[in-house]
Amino acid sequence: MNYTYILHCADGTLYCGWTNDLKKRLHAHNSGTGAKYTKSRRPVTLAYYEAFETKQEAMKREYAIKQLPRKKKEELISHGCNMDLCMVAEDQVYATN
Repeated sequence: MNYTYILHCADGTLYCGWTNDLKKRLHAHNSGTGAKYTKSRRPVTLAYYEAFETKQEAMKREYAIKQLPRKKKEELISHGCNMDLCMVAEDQVYATN
């Protein structure tokens, strides 16, 4: 299984990424080896994730989420994964900007 995830960073920012091992990746972020961005913003907490069958799907979703404004990312987090928010077609994602 592959995952696209959003982290809450200690400085209040959000970080989006993808992985095939969510628990291991969260540990890596909190130990300072996950990403340059999160290294100075620890601790981080998992705020949201979606599961995908393939790496390509997870990476495509990561890109789509990164294009969203912060408010839309916060809506994903607060509402959780539902069909209206998680199965957004790529052209609709760009239209929300």
